[in-house]
Amino acid sequence: MNDEKITISTLKEMKKNNKKITMLTAYDYTAAMLIDRAGIDIILVGDSLAMTVLGYKDTLPVTMDEMVHHTKAVVRGAERALVVADMPFMSFNISCEESVRNAGRLIKEGGAQAVKLEGGGPVVKTVKTLVNAGIPVMAHLGLTPQTASQLGGYKVQGRTSQKARQIMEDARMLQEAGAFSLVLECVPLSLGQEITRELEIPTIGIGAGPYCDGQVLVFHDLVGLFPKFTPKFVKQYYDAGASISKAVQEFRDEVREGRFPSEKHSYS
Repeated sequence: MNDEKITISTLKEMKKNNKKITMLTAYDYTAAMLIDRAGIDIILVGDSLAMTVLGYKDTLPVTMDEMVHHTKAVVRGAERALVVADMPFMSFNISCEESVRNAGRLIKEGGAQAVKLEGGGPVVKTVKTLVNAGIPVMAHLGLTPQTASQLGGYKVQGRTSQKARQIMEDARMLQEAGAFSLVLECVPLSLGQEITRELEIPTIGIGAGPYCDGQVLVFHDLVGLFPKFTPKFVKQYYDAGASISKAVQEFRDEVREGRFPSEKHSYS
């Protein structure tokens, strides 16, 4: 594994050289350290922590203070990967000035190297403002969880020619506004391929087919730590939830039966 620090320039070169980009979410020091040591290129401090870590039903309740708190922990665990922090709901929707303040907190207080925000046309001006303020921006189109209710729920986006054209146009505008990469979530693989071919910036897919420049998954989905639901686009590589439950049950039984702690685990 190359230990060289991943930068935005690295990602551009990876797209240019047809080298796939890997991205996973992390919300704490330990997960970030493990992911970083495994050679993942980008760590996203996703607002999905609202569901996977804080127990909310969706991503909307997570606050700026919570995002900054978790970003700090992730940054401490990541030495090589580029750390990107999600801007939570309503942190970039009111004004460009407030958007800069909030994004600035994730960079200055949290230590992230970039921010991610959801949306197309309505946020293009915000993206341009952030980039002009020196804050790198990762864009996000397709299924945007913060506005899922407006999209008819958690459904595949861009299936009609009209909606596909709109996503393509939004992608072009976000690139022109200065976004350094684009997450495509839950779009047909043909649209993911077309946008990837069209854009100069890297695309990172999640349920957007195999033709994107990179792929991202939620860490808890990948290792089986979030049992409530599993989207179609998720491949579970390990069932950590079952292994942890088994270990906890063994501890419980050994304590109740007087088998733990033994002399081996005691001081003389």
